[in-house]
Amino acid sequence: MDHISGMNSEHGALILAVLQRAPQWIRHDLAAKDDNTRLRAEESLTAMIVDALVKDEAD
Repeated sequence: MDHISGMNSEHGALILAVLQRAPQWIRHDLAAKDDNTRLRAEESLTAMIVDALVKDEAD
């Protein structure tokens, strides 16, 4: 994780894990030209990352 400068390496690894298991529709919609479609994907991915971080902090 040393390529993620300034980021907590544990958080970086957690975020990377979330990105790696993101559903295909999110990956596809992140590249959408339609703003609403892209926003939905961004919000969904953000929720997944926040959820993983909160669960990690609870452990």
